[in-house]
Amino acid sequence: MSYEHIIFNVDAGVALLSLNRPDQLNAFNTKMHEEVREALKAVRSDKHVRVLLLTGEGRGFCAGQDLSDRNVAPGVERPDLGVSIERFYNPLLCALRDLPLPVICAVNGVAAGAGANIPLVCDIVLAARSASFIQAFCKIGLIPDSGGTWSLPRLVGMARAKALAMLGNKLSAEQAQQWGLIHQVVDDADLRYEALKLARMLATQPTAGLALTKRALNASFDNTFEQQLTLERDLQRLAGHTDDYREGVSAFMEKRPADFKGR
Repeated sequence: MSYEHIIFNVDAGVALLSLNRPDQLNAFNTKMHEEVREALKAVRSDKHVRVLLLTGEGRGFCAGQDLSDRNVAPGVERPDLGVSIERFYNPLLCALRDLPLPVICAVNGVAAGAGANIPLVCDIVLAARSASFIQAFCKIGLIPDSGGTWSLPRLVGMARAKALAMLGNKLSAEQAQQWGLIHQVVDDADLRYEALKLARMLATQPTAGLALTKRALNASFDNTFEQQLTLERDLQRLAGHTDDYREGVSAFMEKRPADFKGR
C-alpha cells in the first residue's frame, strides 16, 4: 500500500520504516499512527522480513505528539489523553517490543517526548552525534509516557531518570551512550549507512534464536532467578528445534559459513 507519512520498504530481509513528516520533526498525528500500525502488521506477517530498522526523515527523529492535532483552547472540552495513549501509543510500543525479530532504531536528530521513549523499546539503538533525547513532558504538565517511566529507571537508574523526567533537559547522544541509554553514537553522515549495515548483517544471522533471546531478556526484570532459569530452559528447547540451530552446528563442524534461514 502507499503511505503519506511514512516510508516503508523491504529489501534483503530488512524492513525499513522511516517516519516522514520532516516539516513537523516527524511528530505523530493520527494518520501516521495508523500507517505505522499497518507497516508493523506487514512486518510481522512477512516471513521474509528478518530485521526491522526504524528511523526518521529530515533533521529530527521524532518530536513526539503533534500538539496541533489536539484542541486545548479555553472553553473547549478537555481531551482525554488516556484514550490517545490506549488507542495509539501503547499498541505501538507493545508491537515494537514484541516483534519476533531484531529491531534497530537509528535516531537521526532530536528525539523528544514520546519520540525519546520509542527508541528505548527497540533492541539496538544507534544515534547520530548531533542527536539528543528530551523528556519534554514536564514542560507541558504531563508525565513521561510511551514506556518512559518503565524504561528510564531500568536503563539509567532512578536518580537520573527522575532528573530527566522532572527537568526536561536535553541529553546529548554521547551522554546517552555513556549512561547506557543507547548502544552507539556515529557521525551524522554515517548513521543511515551504519544502521543499514548492521541490519543487513543481522538479517543473515539466526534471527529465530535472536527473537527468543530478546524474549528472555525482556522478561528478566519481572522474573525471579528461578523463574528466569525455567524460561531459559523452555526457550532453549524451542531454539534447539529450529533449522538454524541444526545449520549452525553443521556449519561449525564442517568449518564453513552458516546459511541461516531465520524465522
